[in-house]
Amino acid sequence: MNALVPLPVLLPLCVTGLKLAIGPRLHRLQRFISIAVLGAVLVLSVLLMVAADRHGPLSVHLGDFAPPVGITLVADRLAGLMLTVSSAVTLLVLVYSLGQGMADRDDQAPVGVFHPAYLILVAGVSCTFLAGDLVNLYVGFEIMLVASFVLLTIGGTATRIRAGSTYVIISLFSSVLFLIAIAMTYAVAGTVNLAQLAQRLQEVPLGVRTLLEAMLLTVFAIKAAVFPLAAWLPDSYPTAPAPVTAVFAGLLTKVGVYSMLRTQTLLFPGHRLGDLLMLAALASMVVGILGAVAQTDLKRVLSFTLISHIGYMVFGIALAGHGSISGAIVYVAHHITVQTTLFLVAGLIERRDGTTELTRLGGLARAAPLLAVLFFVPAMNLAGIPPLSGFIGKLGLMRAGIDAGGAWAWALVAGSAATSLLTLYVMAKVWNLAFWRDAPPGAEEEGVVLESAEDDEPGDDEEGNDEEGGGATGSSEPTGSGRAAGSGKAAGSGTPTGSGSDLPVPAGAVVAAGFLGQSITTTKRLPWPMLAATGAAVALGLSYTVLGGPLTTFTQAAATELLARTPYIEAVLGR
Repeated sequence: MNALVPLPVLLPLCVTGLKLAIGPRLHRLQRFISIAVLGAVLVLSVLLMVAADRHGPLSVHLGDFAPPVGITLVADRLAGLMLTVSSAVTLLVLVYSLGQGMADRDDQAPVGVFHPAYLILVAGVSCTFLAGDLVNLYVGFEIMLVASFVLLTIGGTATRIRAGSTYVIISLFSSVLFLIAIAMTYAVAGTVNLAQLAQRLQEVPLGVRTLLEAMLLTVFAIKAAVFPLAAWLPDSYPTAPAPVTAVFAGLLTKVGVYSMLRTQTLLFPGHRLGDLLMLAALASMVVGILGAVAQTDLKRVLSFTLISHIGYMVFGIALAGHGSISGAIVYVAHHITVQTTLFLVAGLIERRDGTTELTRLGGLARAAPLLAVLFFVPAMNLAGIPPLSGFIGKLGLMRAGIDAGGAWAWALVAGSAATSLLTLYVMAKVWNLAFWRDAPPGAEEEGVVLESAEDDEPGDDEEGNDEEGGGATGSSEPTGSGRAAGSGKAAGSGTPTGSGSDLPVPAGAVVAAGFLGQSITTTKRLPWPMLAATGAAVALGLSYTVLGGPLTTFTQAAATELLARTPYIEAVLGR
C-alpha cells in the first residue's frame, strides 16, 4: 500500500505531459483523460485514507534514500482526508468547467492550456498534503503558484492580469520568506524532514524555536488568507472564471490551514504563540464577516465570508487541544466543499443573468427554482444551521473553547457565535435580493456580456462557437470597454455600451471576449454538466451531515494521532 502514496502527485504530472504532447486537438480525448485521471486520484485518495485509518501512517522514501537525503511522502489520517475531499472537489469543478465551455472554446488555447494547468494544480495540492519535509512542502506551494497564475489570468483580460499579478507578488513574497525559514531551520537542526525536526527542534533554544514558528506561521497565514494578511484575496479571486474561483476559494486557502495544522502539532507542540493565533482567529472572523455585510456583489460577499470562516479553523489550531483539533479538521473538510459549491452557484447565476451584483438580481426563486435550491442548501450549511455539517464543526470548536476556559477562549466562543449569526444574516440578504424579491426593472436579457477583453483591437473579430450544452450562440465583435459582467449591453436595450458600436445586438449575441478570449453569451438554459456538478457538490456537503458520526470519529482519531506525534515519526524513521 505504501507504493500508492506518490501516485496522487505523479499521476496528474505524467498525464500533463501527455496532454501537452497531444496539444489543442482531440477535445473529446482530452476531456476523457482529464476526468479519468482525477477520478483515479479520487480512488487512490480514498484507498490511502482507509489504509491510514486501519494501519496507521503510510510513508515512502523516493529512490529509497533515507531521511534527510531523500524525498519523503507521508499519508496519515489527516492527509488522507484532505486528499479525498480535495480530489472530489477538483473532479466536480472540472466537470463544471467542461459544461461551461471554458476548457475548449478556443482552437489555439483550449484544453491545451486549461487542462494541463489544472492537473498541475491538483498535483501541487497533493504534494503539499503528502510532503514529509519542508522543502517538498515548499515545492508543492510553488507548483500551485505556477498553475494558479495561469488559471487566474486565463483569457488575458486586463482585470484578470492585474488581479493575478497581485496574487503572484504576494505569493512570491511568502515563498521567499518560506525559503528563509527553511534555511534557518536547516541551519539549527541539520534537517528539513518533519519527523526528524519533531525530535531535534526540542533541543533548539526557545527563542530560536519561537522565531522559526513565527516565520512559518506568517508564511502559512498568507497562503490561508488569515487577517491581517488577507487583503489580497477579495480582489484576486472574484475576477477569475467561476470554476477557477471556486477551486481557489474552496481549496487553496485550506492548503495553508493544513500546513499550519501540521507544523503546529508536529514541530511546535505547546507552542508559545497560541494567544497570537487566537487574536488572529478572532480578527479574521469579525473583520471578514463585517466586510461581507458591506458588499453588494455575490462573489465579493463569498470572498469575505471565506476570510471570516478561516478564523474558525485557526481557532481550533490555536487552542491546540484534542477537541479543538478534531473540530478544526471537520470544519476544513466542510468548508472546502461548501465554499466551492457557493462559488459554483455564483457562476451559474452569472451565466444566467450576466451579473453577480445583487442590486441587479431578483426573482430567481420563481424563475429558476433548481438554482435557488442549489444556493439555499450550502448557504444554510455555511451559516451553521442544525443539523448540517457547518453546525457540527462549529459546535465542536465552541465546546473545545468552553472546555479550555480563559479570556481568549471565551472571546473566541463569543466571536464564533456572533460570526455565525452574521453569516446567516449575509446569506439571508443574498437570498432576499437575488432570489426572493421580484426582479428589478430593466433586468438583463440573454446575450449579456460576461466579460470583455480590454486589449482587443478593432477589426479582430472572432467567430463565436456554440455554447456547449447551453444552446446559445453568438458572434464576437471587438471591444475595448473591459467592463465587468453585464456591462457590455444596456439593460434590455440590445445596444452595446462602451464597445464603440451603436449597432443593436439581438438577444443571444455578444460583443466581447470571455473566458478564453472567445465570445460567451448568457442563457436561461444552463448547461446540464454545470448543474450536475453543482448538485453533486451540494450532495457531497450534505453527506458530511449524514455521515456526521463516522466523520467525527475519524477526525477525533486524526487529532489523537497528530497530538501524539509518535505514529508519524515512527512511520517515517522506522522506529
